[in-house]
Amino acid sequence: MINAYGSAAGRLVLAEPGGDLAAAVWIDLHDPASGEEQTVEAAVGIDIPTREDMQEIEVSARIYDEDGALFLTAQVIAAPAAGDPEIAPVTFVLAKGRLVTVRYHAPGSFTVFRDRATRQSMGCANGPTTLMALLETLVERLADLLEGENRTLDLLSKAIFAAHRPSGKASTLAAILQRIGRAEDMNSKITESLSTIQRMLGFLAAPAGVAADVLKGIDRARLKVLLRDVRALSETAEVQSRKILFQLDATLGVINIRQSDIIKIFSVVAFVFLPPTLIASVYGMNFVHIPELGWVWGYPMALGLMLVSAIIPWAIFRAKKWL
Repeated sequence: MINAYGSAAGRLVLAEPGGDLAAAVWIDLHDPASGEEQTVEAAVGIDIPTREDMQEIEVSARIYDEDGALFLTAQVIAAPAAGDPEIAPVTFVLAKGRLVTVRYHAPGSFTVFRDRATRQSMGCANGPTTLMALLETLVERLADLLEGENRTLDLLSKAIFAAHRPSGKASTLAAILQRIGRAEDMNSKITESLSTIQRMLGFLAAPAGVAADVLKGIDRARLKVLLRDVRALSETAEVQSRKILFQLDATLGVINIRQSDIIKIFSVVAFVFLPPTLIASVYGMNFVHIPELGWVWGYPMALGLMLVSAIIPWAIFRAKKWL
């Protein structure tokens, strides 16, 4: 799908389908077909990177210039309200004063940026300024995700220690472990996205050669503030990563304590019934000469001994607060 946007007083204006791409300041390629790639390549004069090219992990494959165009690739997270978060590469191409984005997934930040930039002026006069506004929206989205995850982790902490209370349900601990796993997955994806965006911003802050010409006129002060925000968010993500590890250790500790309590109960029950079992075994022996065998009070005496021998260990455990 091709979505092209022109510029009017710093706002983005959606172009008509099939319109002239030469007047666009931003061309968004979402899961493009082969024919759509060729259309953009002919209009802008660049080679659109393939999906395989975008997934290269080498830095040289993520940030490079070619035929007077600058290619920048970053991992961008898509976190739908229902479903697992997804992270995939997005390539930003600056060529001839235009911004071309190539993506094969649907990050919510792109939708937010499109809606905001078409309603109000965000200084989107050309490709570099549009890139800056888009990157600011991406970073804002990551900040929102981190804030939401922080609230989730606070609720998890309460749930973990509530599960250890006498009224707490042990079955909730399995659900808590699943939620911790999802929190770690989200946090790791946010960290990866921040690291690639930070690398890209570092390159934009100190361009050289062709990149310096392509990025001529970009707001360096705005770029510096954005880079500082990304570093602060990376530190926040690191703090939350440590918090997730603490919660995992705490949950496993609570599970171990509950298992120990169960084993302790079985051990106490076995010890309490051990003396009565011994008495019953003695009087269950098949010997002819047992003094109490003919005694009228022999049976009540045996029951009484078994009851007393069970009560004494139980009372000792209660006195020592082992129960």
